[in-house]
Amino acid sequence: MTEMTPSEAFVETLVANGVTDVFGIVGSAYMDALDIFPAAGIRFIPTVHEQGAGHMADGYARVSGRHGVCIAQNGPGITNFVTAVAAAYWAHSPVVVITPETGSLTTGLGGFQETDQLPIFAPITKYQGHVNNPRRMAEITGRCFDRAMSEKGPAQLNIPRDYFYGAHDYEIPQPIRIERGPGGVESLDAAAEALAGARFPVIVSGGGVIMSHGTEAAAALAELLGAPVVTSYLHNDSFPASHPLWCGPLGYQGSKAGMKLIAQADVVVALGTRLGPFGTLPQHGLDYWPRQAKIIQIDADARMIGLVKKVSVGICGDAAAAAAALVERLRNRPLAGSANREQRLAIVASEKAAWEAELSAWTQETDPFSTEVSASDARMHPRQMLRAMERAMPRNAMVSTDIGNICSVSNSYLRFEQPRSMFAAMSFGNCGYAFPAIIGAKAAAPERPAVAYVGDGAWTMSFGEIMTCLRENLPVTAVVFNNGQWGAEKKNQVDFYARRFVGTDLKNPSFAAIARAMGAEGQVVSTLADVGPALEAACRAQREGKTTILEMMVSQELGDPFRRDALAMPRRMLPKYAAYTA
Repeated sequence: MTEMTPSEAFVETLVANGVTDVFGIVGSAYMDALDIFPAAGIRFIPTVHEQGAGHMADGYARVSGRHGVCIAQNGPGITNFVTAVAAAYWAHSPVVVITPETGSLTTGLGGFQETDQLPIFAPITKYQGHVNNPRRMAEITGRCFDRAMSEKGPAQLNIPRDYFYGAHDYEIPQPIRIERGPGGVESLDAAAEALAGARFPVIVSGGGVIMSHGTEAAAALAELLGAPVVTSYLHNDSFPASHPLWCGPLGYQGSKAGMKLIAQADVVVALGTRLGPFGTLPQHGLDYWPRQAKIIQIDADARMIGLVKKVSVGICGDAAAAAAALVERLRNRPLAGSANREQRLAIVASEKAAWEAELSAWTQETDPFSTEVSASDARMHPRQMLRAMERAMPRNAMVSTDIGNICSVSNSYLRFEQPRSMFAAMSFGNCGYAFPAIIGAKAAAPERPAVAYVGDGAWTMSFGEIMTCLRENLPVTAVVFNNGQWGAEKKNQVDFYARRFVGTDLKNPSFAAIARAMGAEGQVVSTLADVGPALEAACRAQREGKTTILEMMVSQELGDPFRRDALAMPRRMLPKYAAYTA
């Protein structure tokens, strides 16, 4: 036990957990602790907005595998964290959101910047720690860091602002890290039995493969079985794209090859994925989920097993360890799939080749609205632009994607060779995610090229963080798709509301000019031939400390509707609305 102030105990516990970077906006509520950050070796990275700080902490955690930490002023600063924490929750990111609150002696009096901060975050955190006495500062701080890692999600550390002061005896807790095993023996044996009898096994590689460092184990299982591997929605980096068995992502605008192949499966291994409902929706006109297949689901969270899809075998275990255990069980036993292995591999190669050819020929959208647009719009076709960016992307790049039509279409074109390379807001689907998230990723991995894909609507929510890049020497590249519209919503108005465009048209300024005025590099890209060279140059410029905004001038063609599952053709009952039907 050592006598110290609660602020010192708080900071020392951060140090014990390896914290070197904290994102946020300065505030009086925690200034006593902030004052000693530099002496503790902690870099405080001030952001433009607290939501940006939360997304940066998320990106930092996802690329590093360590905690991402954010902090802000009590009240309005803390409520600005909500969207970012919800996104981190669905990404299973070990973010610790530190929420100083109003002083304990004025709680409930309606004082300045007061709100009840714990209920706000209760549904979107894995653990909430409230420091109810300053003597417990180190204990509860340490527990929040432990739970964020063990529960694989955000933890809230709530601290009354007057509890940073005083002097008490503290013992700084050492981090507790829980080792996860492969799962139960009986369930592993049952899974091995099912796989030994499989004639067309398919593996779905999910986020759990990334978090468990399980790419090699997943590849070993796939190679032993001769099983094609599809990646779960927005986890394109969970399996290397150059591997012969890689077949691309499922979900919105995913790989048609992967969907056609999983449709043939008699056994599916859901490796480290909850099989979320949005990530397995029909796509490209294919209702591809194999309803008669045996499903083996492997997840570290037992609550996820069988939650969305009915399973034949559920394994609660670490994805990497479970895959390795299955390899050991299957290595020396006869496999039914060996008889048709070469035929199956030929089908995999054929489907992949057909999909690549289709993507290369898919130069513009072909629905009636987009055909009309492309006939009169000289700007770049979005798919051609995305294909050009795919080919120019540095091999070790990190890419974040925002929500929106073109960003979502990019799912077909994003391929990675290493894990912890792709970041998205996952099923929370909030706008304004990609740019701050990639800044956080850059802070954690400054040696890697960092690229954000952002639609013009989402860009206006987040471009202020250019100042964070410049002030804090965190150079990144933002690719802004300027088509003057909220594309995902406009597609719904095309398909369901007879092209009555309410609120979906945007009148944009020059985003490149704004970037230059702020001190960054800004370039307008109007021709397809310039796309690849511009991206390559922007990524090189990161090595010189330059942040670049590439403003891509693209046509108003629209990809498939994003939420067809949530809409219905309109009915109108009142006479004055009779004309407002589809």
